[in-house]
Amino acid sequence: MKVDNLYQKPKKSRQNARKQPLRDIFTVICQTDLQEECVKEYRFHPVRKWRFDYALPRHKIALEVEGGVWTGGRHTSSKGFLGDMEKYNTATLMGWRVLRTTPDELLRLKTINMLRQAIQGTTDSPKE
Repeated sequence: MKVDNLYQKPKKSRQNARKQPLRDIFTVICQTDLQEECVKEYRFHPVRKWRFDYALPRHKIALEVEGGVWTGGRHTSSKGFLGDMEKYNTATLMGWRVLRTTPDELLRLKTINMLRQAIQGTTDSPKE
Protein backbone atom coordinates (compact mmCIF):
# COMPACT_ATOMS: atom_id res chain seq x y z
CA MET A 1 0.00 0.00 0.00
CA LYS A 2 1.49 3.28 -1.18
CA VAL A 3 0.86 6.52 0.78
CA ASP A 4 3.20 8.92 -1.04
CA ASN A 5 0.45 11.48 -1.64
CA LEU A 6 -0.61 11.65 1.98
CA TYR A 7 1.39 14.80 2.81
CA GLN A 8 1.26 16.63 -0.50
CA LYS A 9 -0.39 20.03 -0.63
CA PRO A 10 -3.69 20.04 -2.44
CA LYS A 11 -3.54 21.54 -5.90
CA LYS A 12 -5.13 24.91 -6.34
CA SER A 13 -8.17 24.79 -8.52
CA ARG A 14 -9.08 27.43 -11.07
CA GLN A 15 -12.13 28.25 -9.00
CA ASN A 16 -9.95 29.51 -6.19
CA ALA A 17 -7.92 31.81 -8.38
CA ARG A 18 -8.83 35.47 -7.97
CA LYS A 19 -10.14 36.70 -11.27
CA GLN A 20 -11.98 39.80 -12.35
CA PRO A 21 -15.68 39.00 -12.67
CA LEU A 22 -16.92 39.06 -16.23
CA ARG A 23 -18.71 42.27 -17.10
CA ASP A 24 -21.84 42.25 -19.16
CA ILE A 25 -21.38 44.22 -22.38
CA PHE A 26 -24.78 45.93 -22.15
CA THR A 27 -24.07 47.26 -18.65
CA VAL A 28 -20.72 48.58 -19.92
CA ILE A 29 -22.45 50.31 -22.85
CA CYS A 30 -24.92 51.95 -20.46
CA GLN A 31 -22.07 53.12 -18.25
CA THR A 32 -20.06 54.60 -21.15
CA ASP A 33 -22.83 55.92 -23.42
CA LEU A 34 -25.45 56.96 -20.86
CA GLN A 35 -23.18 57.53 -17.85
CA GLU A 36 -25.67 55.52 -15.82
CA GLU A 37 -25.35 52.46 -13.63
CA CYS A 38 -27.13 49.53 -15.22
CA VAL A 39 -27.67 46.39 -13.16
CA LYS A 40 -28.19 43.00 -14.78
CA GLU A 41 -30.74 40.67 -13.13
CA TYR A 42 -31.97 43.41 -10.77
CA ARG A 43 -34.33 42.14 -8.07
CA PHE A 44 -36.94 44.88 -7.71
CA HIS A 45 -39.63 43.32 -5.54
CA PRO A 46 -39.17 42.96 -1.76
CA VAL A 47 -41.03 39.63 -1.53
CA ARG A 48 -41.33 38.03 -4.94
CA LYS A 49 -38.19 36.70 -6.63
CA TRP A 50 -38.86 38.77 -9.74
CA ARG A 51 -35.89 40.26 -11.51
CA PHE A 52 -35.55 42.66 -14.41
CA ASP A 53 -33.14 41.62 -17.13
CA TYR A 54 -31.58 45.10 -16.81
CA ALA A 55 -32.42 48.08 -14.62
CA LEU A 56 -31.36 51.67 -14.20
CA PRO A 57 -32.35 51.85 -10.51
CA ARG A 58 -31.69 55.59 -10.10
CA HIS A 59 -34.40 56.31 -12.69
CA LYS A 60 -36.60 53.25 -11.97
CA ILE A 61 -36.31 52.18 -15.60
CA ALA A 62 -36.33 48.47 -16.43
CA LEU A 63 -35.42 46.76 -19.68
CA GLU A 64 -36.82 43.30 -20.32
CA VAL A 65 -35.28 41.21 -23.10
CA GLU A 66 -38.09 39.11 -24.53
CA GLY A 67 -36.53 35.95 -25.92
CA GLY A 68 -38.29 33.28 -27.93
CA VAL A 69 -40.41 35.72 -29.90
CA TRP A 70 -40.12 33.66 -33.09
CA THR A 71 -39.55 30.24 -31.56
CA GLY A 72 -42.38 29.98 -29.05
CA GLY A 73 -40.27 30.59 -25.95
CA ARG A 74 -41.48 30.99 -22.37
CA HIS A 75 -42.60 34.59 -22.88
CA THR A 76 -45.03 33.54 -25.62
CA SER A 77 -46.63 30.61 -23.80
CA SER A 78 -49.94 31.27 -22.03
CA LYS A 79 -48.45 30.77 -18.57
CA GLY A 80 -45.33 32.81 -19.35
CA PHE A 81 -47.33 35.64 -20.88
CA LEU A 82 -49.65 35.85 -17.87
CA GLY A 83 -46.70 35.71 -15.47
CA ASP A 84 -44.96 38.52 -17.33
CA MET A 85 -48.16 40.59 -17.24
CA GLU A 86 -48.36 40.23 -13.46
CA LYS A 87 -44.69 41.14 -13.07
CA TYR A 88 -44.86 44.17 -15.39
CA ASN A 89 -48.10 45.48 -13.89
CA THR A 90 -46.75 45.14 -10.36
CA ALA A 91 -43.54 46.91 -11.37
CA THR A 92 -45.55 49.75 -12.94
CA LEU A 93 -47.61 50.13 -9.77
CA MET A 94 -44.31 50.34 -7.84
CA GLY A 95 -43.25 53.28 -10.03
CA TRP A 96 -41.05 51.46 -12.55
CA ARG A 97 -41.14 52.13 -16.27
CA VAL A 98 -40.73 48.80 -18.04
CA LEU A 99 -39.37 48.83 -21.58
CA ARG A 100 -39.12 45.72 -23.72
CA THR A 101 -36.73 44.60 -26.42
CA THR A 102 -35.53 41.42 -28.11
CA PRO A 103 -32.07 39.84 -27.95
CA ASP A 104 -31.42 40.98 -31.55
CA GLU A 105 -32.18 44.59 -30.65
CA LEU A 106 -30.40 44.73 -27.28
CA LEU A 107 -27.02 46.02 -28.47
CA ARG A 108 -28.36 48.39 -31.11
CA LEU A 109 -28.29 52.16 -30.98
CA LYS A 110 -32.09 52.12 -31.09
CA THR A 111 -32.22 50.53 -27.61
CA ILE A 112 -29.69 52.92 -26.09
CA ASN A 113 -31.61 55.87 -27.56
CA MET A 114 -34.85 54.49 -26.12
CA LEU A 115 -33.24 54.38 -22.66
CA ARG A 116 -31.82 57.88 -23.17
CA GLN A 117 -35.31 59.15 -23.99
CA ALA A 118 -36.74 57.45 -20.90
CA ILE A 119 -34.06 59.05 -18.72
CA GLN A 120 -34.70 62.49 -20.24
CA GLY A 121 -38.47 62.01 -20.12
CA THR A 122 -38.95 62.91 -23.79
CA THR A 123 -41.33 61.45 -26.32
CA ASP A 124 -39.41 62.40 -29.46
CA SER A 125 -38.86 59.58 -31.94
CA PRO A 126 -35.40 58.05 -31.41
CA LYS A 127 -32.82 58.58 -34.12
CA GLU A 128 -31.21 55.36 -35.32
